[in-house]
Amino acid sequence: MAAYGRHEVERRAWATSAEIRDRFPESRAREFLLRAVANARRAGIEERTGFPFGAVIVDRDGAVVADGRNHVFANFDPTAHAEVQAIRAACAALKVVELKGCILYSSSEPCPMCLAAAYWAGVDGVVFGASAADAAEINGFDDAFLYGQLAEPASARRLPTIGLSRDEAVAVLKAYDEQAREES
Repeated sequence: MAAYGRHEVERRAWATSAEIRDRFPESRAREFLLRAVANARRAGIEERTGFPFGAVIVDRDGAVVADGRNHVFANFDPTAHAEVQAIRAACAALKVVELKGCILYSSSEPCPMCLAAAYWAGVDGVVFGASAADAAEINGFDDAFLYGQLAEPASARRLPTIGLSRDEAVAVLKAYDEQAREES
């Protein structure tokens, strides 16, 4: 079982924007970003596996660990965004659940789901090409509604979100916590 720690995502010492920007020469960073853009073209225009979004995960040494292309249509999976695909592939390739030391390059600013996935994966940073505003204006890929909904309490969200069987669910969380403490 993976190491267990409370609120690891929140407590993590994140890299700074300057550290991410300075990790590789600008020309090298552009290569990674243009590879993500090529993945976007491949997904949205050439292979039509999904919307025009692509990603690349690069390790601390500048090696490409994984590519990601949007596969929403091909996989009939609304979560098969390029960034998520790249994170899944990188974790599988490295046999880890944390991509510490890696940078996620994305053809466009990640949506809320992909940004959350980047946090959960523990990448050091995200570098993107087109902004969320660009994607909204050009293609109608507008994430503003989702960002707003995530900030709302469950009871105020437009998608009905209802709690049920709390005691049973809490019992499993407590059992996991107890087991993890014993193993550490």
